[in-house]
Amino acid sequence: MAKYEFSIIASGLNPQSEDFEQRFLDAGCDDATISFQKGHIIVDFAREDDSIDAAICSAVQCVQKAGAQAERVEPDPLVSLADIAARTGLTRAAITNYSKGDRAADFPLPIARVTSKTSLYEWSTVAAWLFQHHQLPREKAIEAEAVRLANAAIQSNKIGLKDALHKDLKAYERKLVKAA
Repeated sequence: MAKYEFSIIASGLNPQSEDFEQRFLDAGCDDATISFQKGHIIVDFAREDDSIDAAICSAVQCVQKAGAQAERVEPDPLVSLADIAARTGLTRAAITNYSKGDRAADFPLPIARVTSKTSLYEWSTVAAWLFQHHQLPREKAIEAEAVRLANAAIQSNKIGLKDALHKDLKAYERKLVKAA
């Protein structure tokens, strides 16, 4: 089993309630730190499981069992070039050169704040590109895609998160291997 670190952003419970933290502990979030920031419940997990999708699915189920509504999974799916450097351990200069096409072609295009100095990129797309260019381990690219797929399922209120995430992630893994 591996340990996966991620956060679930949630809502629907009163943080002032006497049993706020205990509800999460009783629901199986004993491997998480619970906080309330900027109007949101933040449940930071360090969960051991067989796979990232299993870890995310069981964490979402535990948050829901506590009575909260899971809104999204983080790390944030939108990243700046500085964020990419921090997540990969590559230098900011190297990431900037990749983004300009100076080190390799076809770096993913930004998807938000395109005209600003700090454009934002979709982390799962960048992670796949970095894996294909031997700059990121396969597991990290899979983790990035798992977060993206989990968020898509949560946003669409998809029933059967576990089955959908597992199926979609297996298809992504096959695609990732073919592209490498």
